[in-house]
Amino acid sequence: MIQFLSRNPEIDSYRKTLTELAGRILDDSGRSEAELSILITDDEEICSLNRMYRAIDRPTDVLSFSQTEGEGPVNAPQLLGDVVISWETAQRQASELGHPVLVEIKRLLIHGVLHLLGFDHEDGDETGRVMREKEEKYWDVANWKAPGAGRRKK
Repeated sequence: MIQFLSRNPEIDSYRKTLTELAGRILDDSGRSEAELSILITDDEEICSLNRMYRAIDRPTDVLSFSQTEGEGPVNAPQLLGDVVISWETAQRQASELGHPVLVEIKRLLIHGVLHLLGFDHEDGDETGRVMREKEEKYWDVANWKAPGAGRRKK
C-alpha cells in the first residue's frame, strides 16, 4: 500500500503518476505488498527533519526513512518506510537542470525508494554503480531522460 500526502495542493494532480511509479519499483523488487508513504513538503519542514535526523541544518531535496533498518517491529515485515521530498528544492533543481518540476520529483522519488530498498550511492564505487543503474532503469520506465539526471547534489 502506498500512501501519498502533499502539503502543496498543486502536487495533488501528480498523485496518481507518483504512486504508480513507486508501485512499479516495489513490484519489480518483489515488494509489491510493502507499505510506503510519500510526503511532498516544503523546505522548512524538510530542513527540520534534516536537522533532527541527520544533524544537517539546511533543506535537502529528498529524505528516506527506512522502517526495515535497526530494531523494528518483527510483525511488520512489509513496512518499508517514508520518502519525503521538498517541493521547493525540487522546483529550484528542475529550473537549474532545465526540466519540469514533475520530472525532478519523479527523479527524487526513484532515488528515495531505491534507498529504502537498500541501495546506496555513498557506500563505494560498486554499490553506487548499481544504484545508478537502477535509477536509469526507472528513468526509462518513467519515459523520460532528465538532463543531468545522474547528477546528485549534496
